[in-house]
Amino acid sequence: MIRYTDRLDLADLAAPIGTIGDSYDDAMAEPLNGMFKAELVTLHGPWRTRRQLELAIVKWINWYNYRRPHSEIGDIPPAEQESNWYRQQDLVTTTGNLQTGWYAPCFV
Repeated sequence: MIRYTDRLDLADLAAPIGTIGDSYDDAMAEPLNGMFKAELVTLHGPWRTRRQLELAIVKWINWYNYRRPHSEIGDIPPAEQESNWYRQQDLVTTTGNLQTGWYAPCFV
């Protein structure tokens, strides 16, 4: 935590809300941490080795970022939304017009 605080000072940046250098009270991080614990650790643990746990974490992060249905984008996975967005951009480039009802993804 000290290294993190020192880096913020060197970059002349303000620390997040809470104690200096404490990013764990971030309003977005708390629900994500809870979801991570409930969906991965509680449902699928315990693991016998650190390697097994690390692989499970990587798989969960991949699922969360790319394959889980997301309510803010019509209950489709983010990867599908991203593909739709790029397909729409190709359509705009080739036809010169954008069809209505399309929303660009927030994660690109």
